[in-house]
Amino acid sequence: MTRIDTRPALALKGISKHYGYVKALDDVDFHVAPGEIVSLLGDNGAGKSTLLKVMSGAHAPSEGTIEIEGKPVSRYNPSLASDLGVEMVYQDLSLVDGLDISTNLQLGREPLLPFPLSLFGFVDFRRMHAVSREQLGKLGVRTAPPERMVEMLSGGQRQVTAISRAAVRLFERGGGTILMDEPTAALGYEQTKMVEKLICRMAQAGFAIVLVTHNLPLCMDVSNRIVVLNRGRKVADVARADADHNRIVSWITGAATAA
Repeated sequence: MTRIDTRPALALKGISKHYGYVKALDDVDFHVAPGEIVSLLGDNGAGKSTLLKVMSGAHAPSEGTIEIEGKPVSRYNPSLASDLGVEMVYQDLSLVDGLDISTNLQLGREPLLPFPLSLFGFVDFRRMHAVSREQLGKLGVRTAPPERMVEMLSGGQRQVTAISRAAVRLFERGGGTILMDEPTAALGYEQTKMVEKLICRMAQAGFAIVLVTHNLPLCMDVSNRIVVLNRGRKVADVARADADHNRIVSWITGAATAA
């Protein structure tokens, strides 16, 4: 069983988001702790993506506060979020197909050859592959060698690579929060299990994980806690042990509330 810290790695308090006269989020409280996996559920238009964008810094809330490791943050944006240890794995993955796995993992922070070649930006590929192999080993990822081109990977391997890239960046800073938007969308059973195992290993390593998904079996298999949104409001925030398929569906459809 993963040990969950009591202090939230990421906390949102009283978050509302307005788009003109449309209220996408209405006074939502949310938190996730180190070592915890929180599934964020809801029907289309419930506000999941908007809340995830607020967490990642892509959208500024109209009202409310954001705290990271107990400290309020202002002027929150994706760059600051990354600096503070909040990494987003988008549904489209944002991988570069024409580059290999290790280059995608180290994109923007590639190790350079010694001086004077470093002045010209020459990448030390041998070192980059070795570092990537070590980092993937820490995550227990052995689906493909780091030298393999991303365009040659299966859907599951691509998803694992995208998640690993976020985890590698957080390993370098000693922990943080990973936000995932539908990580198993369009994946088969075996590929979904591959991603599921990686998510659990990252939680065991102490990462806080927020998982937006429509995959209820995945949610029930990996989550410590389940949060449900309906029309921009939080209607449930319960431990996985206190939820079952029928109750979750009733919260998603608005037939019942638990919050």
